[in-house]
Amino acid sequence: MNKDFKKMVELALDEDIGTGDVSADLLIDKQIQATIICREAAVICGIEFAQMAFLSLNKDIKIKWLVKDADQVKPCEQLCRLSGPSKAIISAERVALNFLQTLSAVATQTRFLVDKIKHTNTQLLDTRKTLPGLRSAQKYAVKCGGGVNHRMGLFDCIMLKENHIIAAGGIAKAVEKAKKQNPDLDLIVEVETLDQLSKALTLSGITRVLCDNFSQQDLLKAVSMSAGKLPLEASGNIDASSIVGVAETGVNFISTGSITKNIQAIDLSLRFT
Repeated sequence: MNKDFKKMVELALDEDIGTGDVSADLLIDKQIQATIICREAAVICGIEFAQMAFLSLNKDIKIKWLVKDADQVKPCEQLCRLSGPSKAIISAERVALNFLQTLSAVATQTRFLVDKIKHTNTQLLDTRKTLPGLRSAQKYAVKCGGGVNHRMGLFDCIMLKENHIIAAGGIAKAVEKAKKQNPDLDLIVEVETLDQLSKALTLSGITRVLCDNFSQQDLLKAVSMSAGKLPLEASGNIDASSIVGVAETGVNFISTGSITKNIQAIDLSLRFT
């Protein structure tokens, strides 16, 4: 298992169980069977997290998964069957379901938006607007939903936003310093006007231009101005009602934080059988 994912599960179990599950301690520890059921249509994600949550408490728990990550399921569909000691299964239940519910929510919302723009060549990107401590997990869920990962953090790609540009004394100076200091990193420049885009298109070393809060009319002009010289990314207040129109302008990418932060947990339940 990915070391980041393993750490997330370990922290979640420690947070939930602490010094011990005082409710589970009331039970007679007997062998039981259980199922996890999805109560609504969803794209499933988080199986590895749930698996580790159970097995971390007792390696004798047997789990037969009936689906895999990125599978689309129908309401009331079984995700897996479990058998093993009742205490360990009950103690791991909430952590396992929390990961499954949250990551499946990200994958489901991502798939929903990806399907809306599948008739275009635009790719859907995530952002850094993730739940603290769960970034790599949520970005994995975005991929399960058919989206594409943006930069992981502040370390693996340079993005010059409005405050960077102001502090540097303009786009040209900011780009020059960025390429001099980190020549091997991708460089994304955010612009807020067509005039700023025009300036960015004259500079070398830029990987992509992010058009922030452009109207669809201005995005059409931006695509025409760029003429394929640089990939364009649209971002800012893009949701299910506007994403199709934005994609149809011809931009290469759309980024939105909604797929990782404006989510509603998928309804799952674990029941003894």
